[in-house]
Amino acid sequence: MHLRRTLALIIGAVLLLALTGCMKQFATDRPYTPAAGTNSQDASVDVLNAVIVATEDGSGTFIATFANNEPEPTTFEVLEGIDQAQLTAGEFSPMDIPAGGALNLATDGGVEVTGDFTLGQFVPVSVQFGNGEQVEMDVPVVTNCGDFEGLNGPVDEEVCAQAEPEDH
Repeated sequence: MHLRRTLALIIGAVLLLALTGCMKQFATDRPYTPAAGTNSQDASVDVLNAVIVATEDGSGTFIATFANNEPEPTTFEVLEGIDQAQLTAGEFSPMDIPAGGALNLATDGGVEVTGDFTLGQFVPVSVQFGNGEQVEMDVPVVTNCGDFEGLNGPVDEEVCAQAEPEDH
């Protein structure tokens, strides 16, 4: 009788541990950045919240934050479309990313882009750095409204009104 009770307590404890999630990874332990843009942390320079801000189809401004995780500075040098993406970046000089620091294109003007893309679409792009690394990612085309207001020239109130969700 005593052995059955001990065995039942052990099985109960194991089941309790399994059911309470103690053997799983907690959701709060996984990286999550609530933002409209795309993130890539696969290289020594993280590309964070990358978007193309646009007022109309076919032209916009590439915006992202680059966080350099290395003890040496590097540069953001090339932006181009990949996988048949019709995206052309305007000319820009290499931009410095300090060692252990960041470069925010939203405050530095971004990079003008043109191509065959529409508002709401994801565009495959390649970002290349002076250290030789390259990051490929799908970047959303967002409207020049709300959080992104003014990052692609003057705001078009008509486009913003169409982009707002309707209240029901």
